[in-house]
Amino acid sequence: MYKFLNIIYTAPHNSNLTKNTLMEKSLDFLASIEKPSRYLGSEINAIRKSANDTKLRVALSFPDLYEIGTSHFGLQILYHILNSQPNVAAERVFAPALDMEAYLRRSERPLFSLESHTPLNRFDIIGFSLLYELNYTNMLTMLELSDIPWLAAERDWSHPIVIAGGPCTCNPEPVAEFFDAMVVGDGEAVVVELVRAWFEWKQSGARDRQALLERWCVIEGVYVPKFFEARYDASGLQAVVPRFNSYTTVRRAITGDLDKAPFPNHPVIPFGKPVHDRLRIEVSRGCTRGCRFCQAGMLYRPVRERSPGKVFDLAVQALAATGYEDLSLLSLSTSDYGCIVPLMQRLMDRYASERVAVSLPSLRAGTLSPDLMDLIRKVRKTGFTIAPEAGSQRLRDVINKNISEPEIIETVGGAFRMGWQLIKLYFMIGLPTESDEDLNAIVNLAFRLRKLKGPTGRRGQINISVATFIPKPHTPFQWAAQLTLAESRERLRWLQERLKSAGIEFKWQNPEMSRLEGIWARGDRRLGPVLRAAHRRGCRFDGWSDQLNVRAWMEAFADAGVDPDFYLTRARDIREPLPWDHIDILVDKGFLASEWKKALAASGLTADCRFGACNACGVCDFKTTAPRIHSQMAPQGGQTSHSNSLCTAVTYRKLQVSYSKLGPARLFGHLELVNVFIRALRRAGICLKYSEGFHPKPRIAFNNPLPTGMESEDERMIISVAESVAPTALVKRLNAQLPEGLHVHTCSEDIQDQPKRCTFRVSFGKNLPEGLKSSLDQLDLGQNLEIVSPKGKLKKLTLRDILFDVRLADSNSLDIILGCEPGKTVRATELLKQAFGLTEERVKTVGIRKIKTTAVIERQ
Repeated sequence: MYKFLNIIYTAPHNSNLTKNTLMEKSLDFLASIEKPSRYLGSEINAIRKSANDTKLRVALSFPDLYEIGTSHFGLQILYHILNSQPNVAAERVFAPALDMEAYLRRSERPLFSLESHTPLNRFDIIGFSLLYELNYTNMLTMLELSDIPWLAAERDWSHPIVIAGGPCTCNPEPVAEFFDAMVVGDGEAVVVELVRAWFEWKQSGARDRQALLERWCVIEGVYVPKFFEARYDASGLQAVVPRFNSYTTVRRAITGDLDKAPFPNHPVIPFGKPVHDRLRIEVSRGCTRGCRFCQAGMLYRPVRERSPGKVFDLAVQALAATGYEDLSLLSLSTSDYGCIVPLMQRLMDRYASERVAVSLPSLRAGTLSPDLMDLIRKVRKTGFTIAPEAGSQRLRDVINKNISEPEIIETVGGAFRMGWQLIKLYFMIGLPTESDEDLNAIVNLAFRLRKLKGPTGRRGQINISVATFIPKPHTPFQWAAQLTLAESRERLRWLQERLKSAGIEFKWQNPEMSRLEGIWARGDRRLGPVLRAAHRRGCRFDGWSDQLNVRAWMEAFADAGVDPDFYLTRARDIREPLPWDHIDILVDKGFLASEWKKALAASGLTADCRFGACNACGVCDFKTTAPRIHSQMAPQGGQTSHSNSLCTAVTYRKLQVSYSKLGPARLFGHLELVNVFIRALRRAGICLKYSEGFHPKPRIAFNNPLPTGMESEDERMIISVAESVAPTALVKRLNAQLPEGLHVHTCSEDIQDQPKRCTFRVSFGKNLPEGLKSSLDQLDLGQNLEIVSPKGKLKKLTLRDILFDVRLADSNSLDIILGCEPGKTVRATELLKQAFGLTEERVKTVGIRKIKTTAVIERQ
């Protein structure tokens, strides 16, 4: 049993923590952990509720690293909805990195939530977001670190209820044994119903989990695995049989009108460098282009666009609440959004002067007009990726990818002509009916695109990315076979050899990873024991190429007596039962079968129903569920102010800002600190001066950055702001926007010289290290020190060059005065190791705080 933390912290964002706070004590160990800000939980817009004010506590769990999970906007939506409910507190928890996992096991600490650092097993409900099959082992890690049994059948009333949602629940069977319940489809309404039923169950005085699950199973979109039994025929095919006549299938939950759906306008701003480090607003959900390989295009039907006025209002509110400089408009195909050009125009009119760039992460060749590309590049050229999927027109028709080669060429050529220098293209290998000619067409298309030139006559760079096709459930291609590992490797090698050329970069997804993903996407309940065996063999972060342990996985399959190829490399008969048949995603299985037959027969394309006749896929009832398209943008108005940008200054001045970096803020890396300040300044409405060029940056400069883990009472930065900004107002407004541990003290036009001397206080806890006093008495100022610069260069300094004084501050602290001129600096940690003989491990346990800087050089 783990030793549990008992810490709940509810201080406001701008409180200035000291070393004596509960939160500080609980986080001391993070100084020795890689990227410690992953575990702080003190982000701006994070919601903290006191345990005394809530009756239901929900842990929103993401089975991947913090920087991946914080980029998933579905988690932010659920966080917003749950915390809007009275008596409900939702907190976040992410999979710990390997070093953090090792520390938790070694120290017998439990995995804890971010907001209150509460052990996971003290929550009432734990909800996992299952976005990717190769995260499943991380899910087991999180449960194990929380002392929660893996199997739902082994958990009793004293354990949290463990549920899941996300696209992987469209085939829940491989992980069914681990969950009490799973949500299929849109979660906005379902999560509120789950909470309501939980309160009713709790008020009844019941401790019986069965009674709660019986309440939940009547909610549309909720799957309770224990209420279904898996049976296998002589061929090994699984059929799922309901235990109750009233509960035989699970219908996907669907949100019909996005304008009425809750959406966070104050999203949490992650620390560090998340995968998507920008504001994201969902402009539409669903796609009816009908690509036959695309699971998302089937799972999220029909197309439901959020009104452009609503999108604009959300952007205005969220940009003000976050300080982001980048806005991403999300959907499965953003360039298909009906009002994309007028929406982009209004956003640029409002935000171009504030250097807010807008990106469209999902672009479709043929829908990118010159007007749209011109709007995208207005602030800076954001990323540009298109997905032809297949090289030949024949194969694009087979997969119902309704774009032509001329459209691809015109789109890429237009981007090059408008100044883009790099275009990324995505292809798949192993699509049904693929031939050598189709592979060769990828090569030919790449070279045709490479010949296109920009306005200066320079050719653009083409980056080709290729992955092995995976036949996913609930698609027309769910009956197809996946390439064998040998076939994938051969086709990738063939492409690699032929795409070796200047200006073309070729990348591919590890085919072993694709194979494993395919097994889990198409598997059944017999894979549960495989997952447990793989975890025991050390499998973690299987979606990361540097962590995937294929040998351990194959041994796990052998341990469980499961043949992985049974799920993967054979084509499935259209009449055989599928493990996911009891999950009704609202798309008729007959429609999928007809699309599969059309693909094999190459008998024609299926048009996008949003622009023409209904294709009778079965999703729409045309009452509560129907396509929602917006073709016009209403005139400006509404509750949100659409006034012109505040940043209209033409003259700027430099100000020097002094601040302290204490408590949990010491765990920020320098680049994290820069981002924290820039976004705080933007939220505070401080008009910043920007650089010129391709990617404008705020004019802000920091003095010598501190290493992660070190505190300071006296840090400085110089910023260029509008002349109208008063220094006293800047201090007040900026402090209101800073996270715990950062506090601005002064702001002045008096720009002081670069500090030449810094005083550090080194605290050793209860006692000074043995022999330290004698080391001070025998200090040799002629001693050589070897210092590795941030760029990895080795330089040698004598102690006399950098050490001005060292003395005892009290019985357990030392004051060290070091030079901090460029080229004549050494970190206090290096001095302790090289001059005073402290070990690396001992240095990690000391507290180091910069307490003073001065421009005067006087040797004491």
